[in-house]
Amino acid sequence: LGPFLGKSFATSVSAWITPLDALEEALVAPPARTHGLLPYLDDSDEEPGGYDLRISVAVNGHVISEPPFSTMYWTAAQQLAHMTVNGASLRTGDLYGSGTVSGPAEGERGSLLELTWNGREPLELPGGKRTFLEDGDEVTLSAWAPGPNGVRVGLGEVTGRVVQG
Repeated sequence: LGPFLGKSFATSVSAWITPLDALEEALVAPPARTHGLLPYLDDSDEEPGGYDLRISVAVNGHVISEPPFSTMYWTAAQQLAHMTVNGASLRTGDLYGSGTVSGPAEGERGSLLELTWNGREPLELPGGKRTFLEDGDEVTLSAWAPGPNGVRVGLGEVTGRVVQG
């Protein structure tokens, strides 16, 4: 399906909503840009639009990755602007997915494809090695953001189980 489009089907959603005001303490500058931006994406004269969200990915209760959302090259505002530049509409309540979050370090890769180098380097889990998910595996995503006075703002968790088709 390619980048940015794979979240539009078979998506799990947790039972929580977080107002943007709750993430104010988590605002950070996005990574330095390596190329000039098109005018509709240029946010250089605005407040920081990146978010320092902490994400944890676990398979069968064992944390396999903690990718940093703060390293996302494109901010949420830029991604939404890009989605609508061709005429696509957005409405209140629409669900938006940022795409896979991956960081530069080994423990920050955001997908099993990246974590195992396309299955060439198995993950060591308590139940054995894994290169891909297997029937019965459970994947849990959880996240939080820094809040005022060092308080964590919980963003919830969502769990999915691989079932035999």
